[in-house]
Amino acid sequence: MVRIMEITIKSLKFDADKKLIAFVEKKVDRLSKFLAGSEAVAEVVLTLETDGKGAKIHIPQIGGGIVIERTSDTFENAVTACVDAMKEKLTRAKEKRNEA
Repeated sequence: MVRIMEITIKSLKFDADKKLIAFVEKKVDRLSKFLAGSEAVAEVVLTLETDGKGAKIHIPQIGGGIVIERTSDTFENAVTACVDAMKEKLTRAKEKRNEA
């Protein structure tokens, strides 16, 4: 079964190119296997920070929402770090739901 995740990407203070948008969509879409169909929605915000490039991923449905923010030297590294942290968070949330 192919899952489609609804991903909204916002870039603040700059225009993201197609290559960066495609990278973000590919990475964030991997989170869909941790989410039920109606929960497969993510908001991604990319920002230029004084200390690097920032990424924030917000999954709004789960328990009021989960937000992960990371800053790195590149947007790709920041997004990858966010996705990795989000996978851990979603796995823990899923385990808690299964225990209840």
